[in-house]
Amino acid sequence: MALLPIITAPDPRLKLAAEPVKAVDAVVRRLMDDLLETMYDAPGIGLAAPQVGVQRRVLVVDIAREGEKPQPLKIANPEILWRSEELATYSEGCLSLPEHYADVSRPARIRLRYLDYQNEIREVEMEGLLATCVQHEMDHLDGVLFVDHLSPLKRNIILRKLAKLKRQKTAETVGA
Repeated sequence: MALLPIITAPDPRLKLAAEPVKAVDAVVRRLMDDLLETMYDAPGIGLAAPQVGVQRRVLVVDIAREGEKPQPLKIANPEILWRSEELATYSEGCLSLPEHYADVSRPARIRLRYLDYQNEIREVEMEGLLATCVQHEMDHLDGVLFVDHLSPLKRNIILRKLAKLKRQKTAETVGA
């Protein structure tokens, strides 16, 4: 397994739609393993392949709290079959938008179909934080960031701060 570099906004690669995988083979399993290791190291509770520059419909999540047994989900080609009308609002953050958080409302429950680590088709119902996390990561597969769910004013403030931080880091690297 390997730690992968996480792309931060604003970066045009984060706005690209990802391609489905044909099957969960050894290459896709390696990607899933690397995504999971990278997510745990960051640390985060979800990570999608486009966030590491791989335009494939693959994501991982694990909402287990510190001290709890890890419960990783490795997901390829996710498809939401059903969404509840009831919404849940969580303060969302993102490894591609470090240190920025905002309340986002999403369906509280979903029914998801996906390919698992063994290339088996699975259908599961999810609710609460797990449903929110999976929907957040699925957004990445379509080139959508959590800030795209915010007002234009809030979104632009966050993206401008991130762009400024990137310029500062680049200047420090060049000056070093």
